[in-house]
Amino acid sequence: MSSNYYFRRDGRRCGLGLVWVLLALLVGSPVLAGDSYLAGSHLDPVALLAPPPLPGSEEQLTDMASVVAAFHGRSHEEEVEGLQEEKFDVFTFGPVIGPFFQPGRLPKTEALFAEVEKESIPVTTEVKKYWKRPRPCVVDTNLAVGDLETSFSYPSGHATGGTIYALLLADMFPAKREAILAFARDLAWHRVLLAKHYPTDIYAGRVLGQAVVRELKASSAFQHDFAEAQAEVAQAGH
Repeated sequence: MSSNYYFRRDGRRCGLGLVWVLLALLVGSPVLAGDSYLAGSHLDPVALLAPPPLPGSEEQLTDMASVVAAFHGRSHEEEVEGLQEEKFDVFTFGPVIGPFFQPGRLPKTEALFAEVEKESIPVTTEVKKYWKRPRPCVVDTNLAVGDLETSFSYPSGHATGGTIYALLLADMFPAKREAILAFARDLAWHRVLLAKHYPTDIYAGRVLGQAVVRELKASSAFQHDFAEAQAEVAQAGH
């Protein structure tokens, strides 16, 4: 709905419209530079990734054996962390960045990563729908813990999204690069510990995440918005 709707000809309600105009100037649109980041991208995610193991193959049996071993070897703390991370966003990385890195405090940064998420999720979904690999906890319901996720398994959305976030955050906070990347690795591996994903799902997600970041960095719209967000977090972190 256009903000013009809030203006009256007699001017009595124009204040609210002016608020929206000021907010738009301060925060920017969801894509601050006004263009889709991945518009014009030639990324073919299905062609990029190797196929997952075939059902019934030795490779699949080995992949499942790794899940079973990880599932039964998980600690209580790892299980709790994994369940807490089932829904995640860029602010899940807050503990390794700092207390200032929270929703509602960094509007340009929040808008940037919201757009990154919106554009990258369909990339992962395309591959999932192509291969239609069932999750290990669906193949063997004895491995089910928490909510039974029935969406497809390959590649891991946590590994893909976590890698994208981590690589971009590592550029924003170079002094914390190793801690950020380690956090993303753990975020993805917890999915294996909970039998939500196979190891090969995780590895494929990391490769896909790296490819998406390369495409993002080739976008002038992304470069503009990233610079705005980087300046914002630099100021907030001091």
